[in-house]
Amino acid sequence: MSSVREIERAVSELPSEELRRFREWFAAFDEDLWDRQIERDLSSGRLDALVEEARTEHRSGRTRPL
Repeated sequence: MSSVREIERAVSELPSEELRRFREWFAAFDEDLWDRQIERDLSSGRLDALVEEARTEHRSGRTRPL
């Protein structure tokens, strides 16, 4: 498979059990990509300003427990 359209076609033709398995695999795959991106952003300092903003909000009492 070399294109998104071919992948879309293949996915649309999957039987329901195979589609379920694919969805589970893809969700885990996507989560792993997201986690790696966050780790890279944290390591590079790209999130430092947001982290400091959140800490400032918390210290000033403008947050609440989840």
